[in-house]
Amino acid sequence: MSSQHSPARSAPARFLVVLDADSTLIENEVIELLAEEAGSLALVADVTERAMRGELDFADSLRERVATLAGLPDSVFTTVSARIAPTRGVRDLLAGVQKAGGQVGVVSGGFHELLDPLGADLGLDVWRANRLEVVNGRLTGAVTGPIIDATAKASALRDWAADAGVPMSRTVAVGDGANDLEMMAAAGLSVAFNAKPAVRKRADVVCGAVDLSDILPLLGLRG
Repeated sequence: MSSQHSPARSAPARFLVVLDADSTLIENEVIELLAEEAGSLALVADVTERAMRGELDFADSLRERVATLAGLPDSVFTTVSARIAPTRGVRDLLAGVQKAGGQVGVVSGGFHELLDPLGADLGLDVWRANRLEVVNGRLTGAVTGPIIDATAKASALRDWAADAGVPMSRTVAVGDGANDLEMMAAAGLSVAFNAKPAVRKRADVVCGAVDLSDILPLLGLRG
């Protein structure tokens, strides 16, 4: 099963903006929303915070958190989707970038089961995430396929740039946690958004307000 969604190939894009999902594209951490349904929120929130600060290996921390979800019915995806809140300014950012001939992608350490309907609703050009294993209508507590970690996020940025005909110098990576640093280093411009201190320190630009439309002036799209 594929771990990504891709659009049909078309004319080269002018530039590519790639966003993290949790606490960037959306206000939430989806693993925590799922953990709340499983009764494991306190443990999962602590592990998530440590992973985003770069204190834990992301892949190991993801497996540890997902294991606490074992036994949840797959109807939990509908329940949790209703609670996901897109970050302020996201639709303005998408409209501005796409009108100017650019593309917007999202690469997430979260899950396709929740990102797919959101990506379609928002009109994202491309996205990639992890997948949760479901057997007989219940989560097993495991993920399937390659884990989307820091290296995989950087690879997604490069893959999408190549597919869209965009030179790396015209790519922008937007993220908040340690898991985003590799793709931010690979991009032509890195933007720390709602970010941890280590990410703010290493980014080219730090967004002060939690409003994704603030990225538009960086692209020369709004004064």
